[in-house]
Amino acid sequence: MGADAKTAVKVEMTDAAARRIAKIISGEAGKKALRVSVEGGGCSGFSYKFDLVDTRNDDDVAIEKDGATVLIDDLSLVYMGGSVIDFVDDLMGQSFQIRNPNAVASCGCGTSFSI
Repeated sequence: MGADAKTAVKVEMTDAAARRIAKIISGEAGKKALRVSVEGGGCSGFSYKFDLVDTRNDDDVAIEKDGATVLIDDLSLVYMGGSVIDFVDDLMGQSFQIRNPNAVASCGCGTSFSI
């Protein structure tokens, strides 16, 4: 995927997600970003994986907002184009959620989807 294709695929993060990511990273020595990736598996076919990382890979796209950085690799970006990363704090608990317009089905846990 060339540089032009990377810029054409967009993923956004909400203010709530940015605040939460910045808070988490500030409490984790040496960590600089939240990596979001898509893996095969999960109850719907694909699942999201969240990791705190200290380095950026050559194929990563960085999304930055209010002191928070999210890294997404090229392959995961293909499945996440147009998505919005959010942080929800409600009666069911706290969690990062990804609203993915490419997903045709998802599971109740919010971390598994199919295309």
